[in-house]
Amino acid sequence: MTAYLLLLRAHQWLKNLMLFFPPFLSGALLQPALLEKGVLPLASFCLASSATYVFNDVLDAESDRHHPVKKGRPVACGEVSPRAASLYALLLASGALWCGWAVPGSFLLFLAAYLLINVCYSLRLKALPIVDIFCIAAGFVLRLQAGGAAFGVVISEWLFLSVFLLAVFLSTGKRLCEKGALADSAASHRKSLEGYPEGFLELAMSITGASVLVTYSMYTLSRHELVYTVPLCTFGLLRYTLRVKAGGGGDPTDALLKDLPLFVTGLLWVVLTALAIYR
Repeated sequence: MTAYLLLLRAHQWLKNLMLFFPPFLSGALLQPALLEKGVLPLASFCLASSATYVFNDVLDAESDRHHPVKKGRPVACGEVSPRAASLYALLLASGALWCGWAVPGSFLLFLAAYLLINVCYSLRLKALPIVDIFCIAAGFVLRLQAGGAAFGVVISEWLFLSVFLLAVFLSTGKRLCEKGALADSAASHRKSLEGYPEGFLELAMSITGASVLVTYSMYTLSRHELVYTVPLCTFGLLRYTLRVKAGGGGDPTDALLKDLPLFVTGLLWVVLTALAIYR
């Protein structure tokens, strides 16, 4: 049972809180019954994301056995058979779609798109440089759009661009960390890494990080009460960059949960944003 729980990667469910960004930033989070309204959308994406993780673990079992960290995953180490894990992934995906079916609006379309892109990512797209990064970024954007659909909130252009570019920035940092940690064996563990020439990922991080700062600043200028959160955004971007370059790990969830300055920055952003919008 423990192995099946580990397969879920429940700590990664933190990303699914992106569903609540639209109502939070629109000032609608405290409306009566809104949190109850978010139970099914959140459950749908938690099940869907876990389904994609399990499916990916089945496909990567052989290469994971030679990875210094991933070799301990349940499928790679033999605690769960590939057949059992595949059935588990199918069950999780079915549960996600069943929950999503009950959510009104176009939510189910975004959920289905999320599952489809991740299946394609696991089967082929993760081996393609740049495409792999965009697939990961698409997951964040689809969560944002799905949250807007579930709660009936229109996503502004600046918010869409900010989330998309931030997702590309974080995904690039994750790839840069993997390339540095795996060194000469990087290509054998993740084929796309051999397609990134020296210095490309660093340059991509610089470009997308600067773009995030511009688009988020433009978003806050359209919402004047949020302009004072720009310094926090700047600090967060620089702190994540420092963490990546220092070899501290680029996984966004792990970075937020394990890096105290980043965690405090994220918490302060939520508090300041809430005070600005809901005071």
